[in-house]
Amino acid sequence: MGFDYFYEDQSQQFAFYRIPKMLFTDAGFKSISTEGKVIYGLLLDRVSLSRENGWIDEEGRVYIIFTLASICQAMNCVEKSAIKYLSELEEFGLIERIKQGLGRPAIIYVKNFTDQQNLQVSTCKDYSSGPEISTGQDLYNLQPIYTDNNNTDMNNTNLILSGDEERMGYEAYLSKQLDISELKREYSCEPEMIDGMKELILDVLCSKRKTIRIAGDEKPVNAVKGRFIKLTTEHIRYVMECFQGNTTKIRSIKQYLLAALYNAPATIDSYYRAEVNHDMATGKI
Repeated sequence: MGFDYFYEDQSQQFAFYRIPKMLFTDAGFKSISTEGKVIYGLLLDRVSLSRENGWIDEEGRVYIIFTLASICQAMNCVEKSAIKYLSELEEFGLIERIKQGLGRPAIIYVKNFTDQQNLQVSTCKDYSSGPEISTGQDLYNLQPIYTDNNNTDMNNTNLILSGDEERMGYEAYLSKQLDISELKREYSCEPEMIDGMKELILDVLCSKRKTIRIAGDEKPVNAVKGRFIKLTTEHIRYVMECFQGNTTKIRSIKQYLLAALYNAPATIDSYYRAEVNHDMATGKI
């Protein structure tokens, strides 16, 4: 069965990866394999998603996390080839990979080469032929960044990712966004509660359901994810205070925490304002 022709503006219906034209037209990049250039485009496509999700280091540099398995799946190649292409890009200076250790995924900085006046190509290796790099224990087991707020095909680049990779990506994000280690120090007597809330948030962010029940009401899953992805350390502290101050019997801890986390962004200001008013009225402040 053959495919149909394009008519008028139908070409705009597709999503596209951004591969800089210079990689193909500038002689300085001639030694990079076509596969390496395509992978650079895949990595570059993640940068905008990383920026939207707040994956920015202390120096203001955007970084991404992308698993080796995802690259293999996207490129339909074996692990040894994927490692070779990544190493090629790194040696050329188009990416930088940072190991985090302790079983945590490495991170990738995608380099912006457009401001370089002179391309140093004399020391660059020609990867179009030659032996492949031995895999060994690949320390660049990178994982992807996600956004559930962009549902267009243009930005929906997480289609090639597995459920485990998605959860790993969100877990790394939440550990930093919520400062889990600091919360555990603050609530040293209840570290399981902190872990439980993190796992509950992860369950929501990775949910494939269309709705999630919150306080007896079915909420659209994207609306719930939109709130949960914006939760901060202060919201977790607020939920902990509410939980510790609760004197009524809780039938379902999970449902209680779901509702508390979902409502936290909308109620936290009113709660603390009421606390201040109460303290002022009783002469505590």
